[in-house]
Amino acid sequence: DKIELSKVQEKTAISRRNDDVMSIASREFIQILYGPESPYGWTTEYATIDAITREDLVAFHSKYFHPNETALGLWGDFDSTEVKSLVEKHFGPWKRKHVDFPPLPEVSTDWKASVNFIAKEDINQTNLRIGHLGGLRNDPDYFALQLMSEILGGGFSSRLVKRIRTDLGLAYAASASWGAGWDMPGSFFIFCNTKSESTAQAAEEILKEVRRITEESVSEDELRVAKEGRLNSFAFNFDTTGKIVRRLMTFDYYGYPRDFLETYKANIEQVTTDDILKAAQKHIQPDKLIILAVGRAQDFDKPLSTLGEVKTIDIAIPAPKTQ
Repeated sequence: DKIELSKVQEKTAISRRNDDVMSIASREFIQILYGPESPYGWTTEYATIDAITREDLVAFHSKYFHPNETALGLWGDFDSTEVKSLVEKHFGPWKRKHVDFPPLPEVSTDWKASVNFIAKEDINQTNLRIGHLGGLRNDPDYFALQLMSEILGGGFSSRLVKRIRTDLGLAYAASASWGAGWDMPGSFFIFCNTKSESTAQAAEEILKEVRRITEESVSEDELRVAKEGRLNSFAFNFDTTGKIVRRLMTFDYYGYPRDFLETYKANIEQVTTDDILKAAQKHIQPDKLIILAVGRAQDFDKPLSTLGEVKTIDIAIPAPKTQ
């Protein structure tokens, strides 16, 4: 009965997944980014849920849930000796077992530029996503790329906000993020909501700013502001014990050094304007950007085809199979 309740909840989520335009844009951008063959972009469907049985869950648990593949983190106001004895009492009899994990799915780095469109007739704004694959956190350029994205679209002093909002009045906000995964490439993406009638113009301005960040050095003032923004928020990584414990467990799980975050501050401080330009030129690919627009094509200022050949994406939800 608990499994059936869970299935109902999952199916309810499926039925509502096209209600929110930002959710649509985020979901579909990830699918385009990683490709239809990658589980990193897969979407749950009614058939997916219907196919799962109680036996599947029991078998999965039996195969993967074992103490030698489990981490336990505890924090709070307790006596450590007493808690340790409780852990040993309740988890001590749990038998170890060798687990053959499948290899992590490979992520193709051979993507192509594309222009994608999703029709959403009940809105008067276009939700834009522009970007491509990101990188890993252990990349030596990670810190320079964090500051690069801060300068490009990290706040109200960023280039995108100044150009898209302040200069042209095309949107309330525009943001950029260099996404870096622990063990898989994240995503470099730019987000912008603009009125339908300025869709193409906003996209063109974003493309110009992405190219500019790869062609000319940022200013020393831009770098200073970006560093201040990152470092001023650094203290919030340590404001609760829970954050610290969870972070250490994450580092252990992915094989990162335990002092990874502690070195973050020093690494950010050392980044130069030249470092940012070199990192942007190495990792940002203006000619291979993926563009996704969700909105009303008949209201656009110019056809999306002015940006490239357009692929229309159907987001209709496959109907559940009849019993």
